[in-house]
Amino acid sequence: MTVTAPADAPRTRRAPARRIFGVETEYGITCASTVGGTPPLDADHAARELFAPLIDRGRSSNVFTRGGARLYLDVGSHPEFATAECDNLIDLLAQDRAGELTMADLAAQANARLAAQEVPGRIHLLKNNLDAQGTGFGCHENYLVRRRGDFWNDARTLVPHLVTRQILVGAGHILTDPTGSRPARYVFSQRADQMEDAVSSATTRARPLINTRDEPHADAEKYRRMHVIVGDSNIAQGSTLLKVGAMDLLLDYLEAGGDLSDLRLADPMRAIRDTCHDLSGTVLLELADGRTITPVELQTEHLVRVRAHADAELDLTDAHRCVLDLWERGLEAVRTGNPTLVATELDWAAKQQLLTRYAQRADTALDDPRVARLALAYHDVDPSDGLRPRLEAAGLLTRIVADDACRAAVDTPPATTRAHLRGAAIARAEDLRRDLSVDWVNLKLDDGHSRSVALRDPFAAVDTRVDALLAAIDTPEPPRSGILVTGP
Repeated sequence: MTVTAPADAPRTRRAPARRIFGVETEYGITCASTVGGTPPLDADHAARELFAPLIDRGRSSNVFTRGGARLYLDVGSHPEFATAECDNLIDLLAQDRAGELTMADLAAQANARLAAQEVPGRIHLLKNNLDAQGTGFGCHENYLVRRRGDFWNDARTLVPHLVTRQILVGAGHILTDPTGSRPARYVFSQRADQMEDAVSSATTRARPLINTRDEPHADAEKYRRMHVIVGDSNIAQGSTLLKVGAMDLLLDYLEAGGDLSDLRLADPMRAIRDTCHDLSGTVLLELADGRTITPVELQTEHLVRVRAHADAELDLTDAHRCVLDLWERGLEAVRTGNPTLVATELDWAAKQQLLTRYAQRADTALDDPRVARLALAYHDVDPSDGLRPRLEAAGLLTRIVADDACRAAVDTPPATTRAHLRGAAIARAEDLRRDLSVDWVNLKLDDGHSRSVALRDPFAAVDTRVDALLAAIDTPEPPRSGILVTGP
C-alpha cells in the first residue's frame, strides 16, 4: 500500500551536503631597499630569511601548524599557506585570514633580524597573483567530493562558471600594454590571462582551470578532490565567501541531479580573457551549441538554477544565504555599471574605487607608478604597510569574521574536521618537544616504536588512536633535538 502525504504537508529540507574545502595561497615576496636602489635580497634569499625560524625549529621549510594548516616554501620561492580542512564557510574565512596573519608575523620577525644586522631592506609579502616580471602564481581551491563515475562530466560543466565568476570574485588588475599603443585599463582579474587549459593533469606546464590529478588525501575508494587552480587571491572576506560558497552550492546542485551541460563554452580560454577585459560583463561568449551569452547572463543562469535548487531542497545556513545575496548584488553591480553596490565586499569593486579615486585626485593615469604602489599596498599583508586593516577599520571593507577569531585560528584548528586531531597532536608534540612526522593524512611519533596513524576520514574530529598517540607523546622521554612537523 502506498501512503501519500497531504498536498499541504511541509516539504522536508536538508542542509547543504557536508563538504570539506580549503584554500591554498601562494604569496609574492620581495625585499625592497630602505635606502633606495637595488634590493639587498632577491626573492630566493628573502624567502630563506622568512622561513629561517621554521627551519631552525623543525629542520624543514615544510611544516604543519597548530591550527592544522600547512606552511611551506613552494617552487619559485613562493611562501604558501594551505588552510586546514574546513566544513563550514566561516571557519574557512578565519583560516584564510590566519594565513595572512602567519605570513605577516614571519615577515615582521625577518625584518627585525634584517634591521639588527643593518641590512637596508624590508621584506614584503603580497597576497596577489603577479610579480613585477609578469610571473604568475596562484590561489587554489580544494573541494572533497564523493567518488562516482560521472564526476568529471559534472566537473567539466563547471568550467563556464570558473571562466566567468571573475566578474564577481576577481581581485582587480591594472592591465598595461607593453607596446604603449593602448592606455592602461582596469580589468577584473590578474589570474585570468595566465590560464592555458580548461581541464588538465598539469599544474605549471599548462595551467588549467581544474586539475585532474587524483589525490584526495582521504579514503580513495570513497572520495576524490576537485582541485580548482583558477582564481585570484582575495583580500576581501566577501570575495572568498562568494568564491567558495558559490562552488559549494553548485556542487550540491550537480550532486542532486542538476545539469549545467547546456551552458558549455565553445572556447573557454578565449572566453576567460574576453570576460576579464570587459568590465560591462556584456561581451558575447560562444556556447558549444552555437548560441551566444554574456558573462552576466551566464552567471545569472547559474544563480537562478542554484537558487531554485535551494528553495526546493535546502535548509541554508546563514553563510550560504549571504552567498546567494552577494551573488545577486554582485551581478547587479556589473549589470548596472555601479560597483559601489558591492564596493565594501568584493575585491574588484573595492580596489577599482580606491585606485580610480586616487588617480582622479592626483590627476594621473592608471599606469602612474604611484597607482601601482597603491595597488600593491592593497595586497600587502603587513598591518603597517598593507591597506586591508585600515580599510576594514574605516568601514570601506566588510569584515565578516572578527579579527580575534582569525587570530585564534592561527593556533586553533577547526573543531569539526580531521584538522582538529592533527592540530592537537602538533600542539602537544611542540609543547613537549617530541618529534612528530605529519602529512595531510598521517601522524607518527618518531620514538622508534610507535606506528603511524592514518586519518583517512577528513570529516572525523574524534579518533581513539589519536587519543593513544597523545598519551604516548605525554610519556616522559629524554629531550630530543627538536620538533619535526613535515610532510607533502
